[in-house]
Amino acid sequence: MSKSKKYLQARNAVDGSAEYPLSEALELIKRQPPARFDETIDLAISTGLDPKKPDQALRGTISLPSGTGKSVRVIAFCADDQAEAAKAAGAAEAGGQELVDKINDGWLEFDVALAPPAMMKFVGKLGRVLGPKGLMPSPKSGTVTNDIPAAVSEFAAGKIEYRLDPGGNIHAPVGKKSFPAEDLAENVRALVEQIRRSRPSSAKGKYIKGITLAATMGPGVKVAV
Repeated sequence: MSKSKKYLQARNAVDGSAEYPLSEALELIKRQPPARFDETIDLAISTGLDPKKPDQALRGTISLPSGTGKSVRVIAFCADDQAEAAKAAGAAEAGGQELVDKINDGWLEFDVALAPPAMMKFVGKLGRVLGPKGLMPSPKSGTVTNDIPAAVSEFAAGKIEYRLDPGGNIHAPVGKKSFPAEDLAENVRALVEQIRRSRPSSAKGKYIKGITLAATMGPGVKVAV
């Protein structure tokens, strides 16, 4: 597929073999020709982890210091007497069996699903629907919790989930192109530091092999590890 003139212009400004200090990488990205929308800046971390090993299937959540700039649609599976509190905290939908039935009927207009442990016997029936889309609540991701209102507030405010993909990489949004470079840098450092702290004890060899930043419509820029 042919690339646009803007993309080629941006790519020619980047040395694909070089690893830039974080501040320079962000400066390069922010200087790229603008798109017609506020692009998301994505961080990709290449790791030495083996995703086939259960104890290396890294997964977690983090509230980025400067948020993501993205509106997150959160739903909560909960008892009916907790639904109003969940909605007041920012949930787009909240409830029990009726919400399960709605999703079984094909409704998937949300980004994060939360549930308390007591609801998982009902939510578990949606495994085939939510699992492949990465929307199944899980204790590892902080989406199975007894404090639903607090979790709704955190995820609606920009708390993100990250996980190791089949290729051993982690992808996560770290803000919008319109963010000040300092805010983007703060988010990148916070996420990379959390990944470093979360290194599985069974991991061997080089843990973080490479870091790349890219705007939605732009080329990747390698960042010095």
